[in-house]
Amino acid sequence: MTPAGPALSFVIPLYNSAATIGPLVKEIETLAIEGGHEIILVNDGSRDATADVCRELLRTARIPITFVNHARNFGEHNAVLTGYRHARGAHVVNLDDDGQNPPAEAGRLWQHAKGGGLDAVYGHYSRKEHAAWRNLGSWLTNRMTDWVLDKPKGFYLSSFRCVSAFVAGEVARHEGPYPYIDGLILQVTQNIGALEVQHAGRTAGESGYTLRRLLRLWASTFVNFSVMPLRLATLLGLLMAAGGLVGLALVFYWWRTGQGPDYGWGSLMGALLVFSGTQLVMLGLIGEYLGRMFLTVNRRPQSVVRSVERVG
Repeated sequence: MTPAGPALSFVIPLYNSAATIGPLVKEIETLAIEGGHEIILVNDGSRDATADVCRELLRTARIPITFVNHARNFGEHNAVLTGYRHARGAHVVNLDDDGQNPPAEAGRLWQHAKGGGLDAVYGHYSRKEHAAWRNLGSWLTNRMTDWVLDKPKGFYLSSFRCVSAFVAGEVARHEGPYPYIDGLILQVTQNIGALEVQHAGRTAGESGYTLRRLLRLWASTFVNFSVMPLRLATLLGLLMAAGGLVGLALVFYWWRTGQGPDYGWGSLMGALLVFSGTQLVMLGLIGEYLGRMFLTVNRRPQSVVRSVERVG
């Protein structure tokens, strides 16, 4: 480790990770990183013995380890930001707690970022060992971000990423309660790259990434970093209004010429349902924006750190 800090920081958000974090940390400790490396463990409100396991890892640490304990569960992206704030490395790599991102591959990300002078490098997989529904969710997320975020089309955004200390510091300045790490990174820099990496099977336990968390991620992607949904809502409203005017003109023409079918209660109710449903969707979308603004203005906490323990 240099006086200014280690060359590389490993940020690992934890949730019910008692069965997996020990072997992962031991593997990271054995890596040969020129300039030294450290580990930041962020326990995001785990309900198992994760905190006890982390404190034992501190006791037997072979490299500097920082253990940050959240007061409750705030979510993966919030935990990553907490880790960024405690990282001291010239580069920061964050990886999952389940062993599916091999630490040696994290070293390759770091080398690629350092050698290419890149602000951020994302790992992409030739084959993913996730469940089919999660692979589908990741694919949909990346397709949506192609036109919602300012990134190269088709560029794969994964949770296995290495960023420079500059980017980590800028991203960590975000105080909103609904962070989306990739959106924040792309607001800071476009000097990004990708590297194909291996993806291993889970070493133990079950994934904490649920459908509910995936839906929350989609909402953050759309609402926090783009006004595209509002523009689509405006466009849809204009198209429906134009369609309604055309329909009225056609009905008036048929009335004047004595043509056209008889119109009854069913067609009227169908039209009302279409328009009323569209209005509710638009109001719900606007309400989501206003709700998030309200929570941000009222300073809903992004995370609350209960304690910080460090060795090394």
